[in-house]
Amino acid sequence: MTRLATGLDPNSIEQLREHEIEEARTLQLAMLPTELLRAHPVEVASQLRPVAEVGGDFLDYFLLADHTVGLYLGDVVGKGLPAALYAALAVGTLRGINKTGESPADVLELLNRRLRMRALARRYCAVQYAVFDPATRLLRYANAGMPGPLHISARGCRELQLGGLPSGMFDEARYELNSVHFEPGDSILFFTDGLLEALNAKQEEFGVDRLVEICARNHSEPAEALLGRVFRAAEGFVAGHPQQDDMTAALLKLDARSA
Repeated sequence: MTRLATGLDPNSIEQLREHEIEEARTLQLAMLPTELLRAHPVEVASQLRPVAEVGGDFLDYFLLADHTVGLYLGDVVGKGLPAALYAALAVGTLRGINKTGESPADVLELLNRRLRMRALARRYCAVQYAVFDPATRLLRYANAGMPGPLHISARGCRELQLGGLPSGMFDEARYELNSVHFEPGDSILFFTDGLLEALNAKQEEFGVDRLVEICARNHSEPAEALLGRVFRAAEGFVAGHPQQDDMTAALLKLDARSA
């Protein structure tokens, strides 16, 4: 068998590559939440379905020192190992700034500045960052290029439209601070565009209208159950048709019995 200049034969190189991808997947999984967050009267659930061994979607949620709940979700441009490596850079940067008590808009502006300090050609990410205060039932959030989240309640399910440039793309990006007041039982669903753009064999997209219908019909379910319905519906829609992007979502729900 012909050996390469490295002294390794092609089979050895392929085994090394597979090992490196497996290591990268292990590291990526280590950056994800391992369980539901339950901090009465709030619970947060999430799911991530990568399209390959490793991907560019990322998320986390956590309790902050002032007893609020923080949450971020992001999507790196590109696929595979390069996207996963940039996602690790974005997560590492976010983890250094997301627990400082700053507003979500300020967090995204600081994230953008730090990513621009390490700017890479054709590399950037869409991110949403949110903070929910159970005492006031107020959710504050900012968006850097992600689809608008869904506010889910007994009164209906509505898409919260908001803009914002992706993080790491432009030096002077600024982000708008938005807010929504929760009633007991309300939820908010954050998701990457891979969920909306999931394709079936007819090349039809799952789309926001189907997502709204599922969430409105099942608004009273616990966070994990409602999120499970969303992903089962998406998987049933695509029916095994090969996908082109990761599907990731996180759902924050306020207990219906909260005062």
